[in-house]
This record gives sequence, structure tokens and C-alpha cells, in this order.
Amino acid sequence: MIVVLSKGISTHDKEMVRIYLKDRGFAIRDQVLGDDEVIGATGKGVVDLRELGLLPGVERVAATSKPYELASRESKSADTIVTVGPVKIGGARITVIAGPCAVESREQILETALRVRESGAVMLRGGAYKPRSSPYAFQGLGMQGLEFMKAAGEATGMPIVTEVVSPEFAAAMNDLTDMFQIGARNMQNFELLKKVGVLGKPVLLKRGPSATIEEWLLSAEYLLAAGTRDVVLCERGIRTFETYTRNTLDISAIPVVKGLSHLPVLVDPSHAVGIRAKVSPAALAAVAAGADGLTVEVHPRPDEALSDGPQSLFPEQFERLMRDIEALAPVVGKELLRTPQPSPGRSSSVSIPGATAAQAPSDKVAFSGESGAYAEQALVRAFGEEAPRLAVSSFRAVFDAVLDGSAGFGMVPVENSLAGSIHGVYDLFLRYPDIAMVGELKLRIVHCLIGDEKASIENISIVRSHPQGFAQCREFLDKHPDWQLEACNDTATAVASIAREGATKVAAIAGEPAAKAHGLRVLKTGIETNPLNYTRFVIIARRNGSDSVPVPPSLGSGQPNKASLVFSVSDEPGSLFSCLRIMSEQGINLSKLESRPIQGKPWEYLFYVDVTLPEGEGAFDTLMRELKTKTREFHFLGSYRASL
Repeated sequence: MIVVLSKGISTHDKEMVRIYLKDRGFAIRDQVLGDDEVIGATGKGVVDLRELGLLPGVERVAATSKPYELASRESKSADTIVTVGPVKIGGARITVIAGPCAVESREQILETALRVRESGAVMLRGGAYKPRSSPYAFQGLGMQGLEFMKAAGEATGMPIVTEVVSPEFAAAMNDLTDMFQIGARNMQNFELLKKVGVLGKPVLLKRGPSATIEEWLLSAEYLLAAGTRDVVLCERGIRTFETYTRNTLDISAIPVVKGLSHLPVLVDPSHAVGIRAKVSPAALAAVAAGADGLTVEVHPRPDEALSDGPQSLFPEQFERLMRDIEALAPVVGKELLRTPQPSPGRSSSVSIPGATAAQAPSDKVAFSGESGAYAEQALVRAFGEEAPRLAVSSFRAVFDAVLDGSAGFGMVPVENSLAGSIHGVYDLFLRYPDIAMVGELKLRIVHCLIGDEKASIENISIVRSHPQGFAQCREFLDKHPDWQLEACNDTATAVASIAREGATKVAAIAGEPAAKAHGLRVLKTGIETNPLNYTRFVIIARRNGSDSVPVPPSLGSGQPNKASLVFSVSDEPGSLFSCLRIMSEQGINLSKLESRPIQGKPWEYLFYVDVTLPEGEGAFDTLMRELKTKTREFHFLGSYRASL
């Protein structure tokens, strides 16, 4: 049983709750679970839960049916997000940890760190102490190896995770590592679990090769009960009768554990299959199954590795895997986590022409709509669940909030894979020249029919949504010709209106998060006509006095590789061709070209252009200068990292 205490509970009230439980035969322990202070009560005691819930200072009581009370989703329904330095594990983003099996030298760990960081890893793994089956195998460099690894992590801006193999090493390692790893062989070393848990540092807990899911979660319970609040579970394959692979990756464990526990789940595909060529397919399967991230072994020269060389990826293979993960992530409703990289001598902002001075902005992120809107889903994937948000009534209000400093960033849609460009948003960029694009991501749109708890599809007479929602669900709506369609400003507003009215004969077309946000029920999911339905969102920020704009921390990995432009040309033969030729001569790839009539100027057009930025710094600057001489109007909308 878990007793969640009220915020600001007095010492006296807390002690009275403790006495109440002890008097009724419970063993108790104090614990912090996320943001909540709780008392865990175990044993064969008997208590009236209603009476316990009425005690001063008690917010709620969670009676769990699982032996792993603190790790159970019954005690905490929301997903836990574990923070390790700038890295957040869990939630809407996929975290990738990479590095060698073992630290072999200062040069080897630094080279590996630089290579995996360049490809997008956000944490560095590596063993300073290596438990090996053979006493004659390489056992690691010990504390010296950990010092090498710490230096490599600091040089590349990555927190480090390393295995602790003995309780006597834990205290000495505590100041050098950012996260402890409990290896598969030590999953049930309970004295080690208690010792590491007391230190309070984040822990990556690997599943033992012969452990059941319940035994794995009970080991997590040891850590939580001892004092740490940040535990990440890691599936790394179990031992079966199969001999072709090193272990058998238990893909089914991922959704099972995420249903049983609020703790984030990573997968180690390297140890799961033990064969280099099979690591990437297993990693992608883990992401598709719902894993919150991966920990992958990478070595610059696997054939020379002192341990686990056959399962270690070459850096080039790891880079390809990261690209595949980035492409797969939107399909499962997630985004690949990025963190800012240290870059000596180079500004962390993106250079933007024509900037003007601005006041210090808020840390809020603005979006159009109400809670649960697709724009809010995109916001969470880009900035994280804890990001402060500002919901406004329109796309223009998003631009206004960023311009006046009410929000530091904004999230707006610019293009849908089925409906095309959202011209109203592009028009706002022309009306707000002080606003620039600084990031992008693609969100898969899964529409649901949403209604009141008492509603049913048979009784629906009115359906509300954004006009685009109706268009994208036309095939489903055609099966119900008697339904009356009512347009709303956005899909989440349609859902909110039903919640406010308590209407039982009205439904809305929106995403499942909108239903959860407003306490409504999904009547039918996946009603969009085409499942390949994606919306491209861009993050906007205000240009400042230093000719730059801030880069969102989660999208700050690497230099911009894409830019968006809008221009018009004179009405004469070859005028557009001359602009395209400049791009070709500068070796700049054109990824989007779309024309749109200029309002109030018949037969004159604006051209919307997306280009891939070359690696050389001078080519794009030359392009900008030359295009300005060939165009009537020219607007640079921004440069950013492309989302695959």
C-alpha cells in the first residue's frame, strides 16, 4: 500500500500517519516518488482505506496488488521520466546511449565518444569494471578507466553510465559517474541494489538472463525502496534454447512492463543478439514495440576490441541506425532526443539575416488550440513533457506571443502530407519579419472519434472538428451521411466543447491525447482515410539583436542543414529559371518548390522554397546574395535541423 502525502504536510501530521500504520501492524518506509512524498506500508496489517484517506496530510491511498509497490503503475499512473544531466529518459522522445563494451584506453573512449556523439547519441556507455565468465578475460581498467570515460563524456557533452559490480566500489564511483548500471549478472545482488539505491543516483537496471518480469521489477523495487527515485529498466535478452544468437530478445516484455510499471524501458540489442549484423534490426524492432530508448555497443575498430567485438557496431553502422530511428520515430508517435553539443568558438545560436532587437523571452512554448491539440503533441515531442506551455486561440496569436516575449518559442503547422501547405501560416511569416523558423518535426496524425462517456456511435447526430479533420476522414464520414458536421478552429477545441456542454449526441474528430485531456472517451480510433498522414510542424522564435535566434535545447544537436525561403520574380521569360540555376551552380539541393498567387496582384506569384544547406559555410551566403539580385521580394524564413 502507498500513502501519498499532501504537499507541505506538517511534521506532526506525517508522524501521526506513521503511528496509525504501525499500530495496525504495518512495516513502513518513507520514500519520494517523482514529485510526491509517500509512505510505503507493507506486511499483513489491516486498515480501513477510507479512514486512512481522511487523516490530515493524506492526499490519497493506493492499495496495490503487486509485490513491487513503488515500481507498480497502480501507485503511479503517469510515466516516470528520468533526468540524467541534460538527458531525459522516457516520455515522448527516444534516448540513445552508445559506446564501447569496455574502456580500453583514453584514446579509444574519446574517439568512440566523438563518433557516437556526432551521429546523435546523448549518453556515453562503457565498462570500467567488467564481470567476465573467464577469470583470464579482460576485466577493465577500473577507476582509471572511469576517469578516462568521465573526461570523454565532459568533452562531448554527454552524461556517462557505467556498471558497478560490487557494493565496495559504489561510493568511490559515485562522484565520477552520472548513472549507475546494474548488470544482468547482478540484477539479484540485493546488497548491491541496496547500496546503490541509498546513493540516490539514477540507475540503469538490466534484466537477468533467466529472470522473470516480476523478479526484474522486484529488483527495481529494491532500488526504489532504498532511496533512488530514478530507475530505468533495460531488456537485454534472456536465455532460451536458441543457440544461433547470444540471447533471445524478449520484445513482448516491452509493452508488458510498460503496462505494469511507470518506469521507462530501454533495450540493449547488442547483448540481445550478439551478432553485429542483427543489432540494427533488433534495435528498430524495440523502438516499434514502444521502448523509450536504446543502449548500443559501438567501437571504432570492433575487430580489435578487448571484449564483445563481434556484437559492436562500426561507427558508420551506428550512424545509419540513428537515421533509421529518426525516420521510424514519428510512426510510433515519438521524436529522437537530441541535446546541445559543446562547440568551442562557435555560437550556439543560428545566424539569421535581418534580425531586430528583442526583450528576453519567456520560457513558455506557445501553440494554437486547447489541451490535447496536435500542436501540443508536437510541442511535447520537441521540448519534453515538463515544458511550460501557452495555449492561444489562433496561429496569429502564436506569432504575437513569440513577438512580445510571452513565449520563447512557438509551434505551428506548415504542411500536411495529404492537404499540402498551410498557406495561412506562411503568410504570417511574411507579416512578422522578426519571427524565424528554428526547428521542425513531423507528427503522424491519427484521428479518433471522441465522445462523452455515455455516447455511442449509434446515437451521434453531430460531429465537430477542424475542416482538415473532416477532409482527412472523408471515407469514414461517408458511411454516416446523416451526421451534421460543425467546423471548429482546431480539433482539440472541438473536444473541449463537448466536455463543457456534456453533450451525449455530439462527437469530435481529434487525437487520443485530446480525449484524455478533457476526460472523454474514444469511440473509434484510426478513422483517417490514409494512414500515411503526417503534419510538418516548425518551431518559431524571435530574431534578436545579435543577428541570431535561440535554438531549442532538444533540437540543438548539430548545425542547421535546411532553410526555408519565399521570393517573387519579375514577369519575364527565364526569371524563375535564373534563380534555380543559381541554386544548382552553388550545389544546393531544392527539396520543395511551390507557387502561390499574391493577394491583390493578379498573375503574380510567390515561390515557397526549402533547400538543403551545403556543408561549406560560404555557398549558402553566396546563394542569398545572388538571389536577392534576381528577385523582386525575398524573405529568409529561417534555418534549422531537418526532421526525417
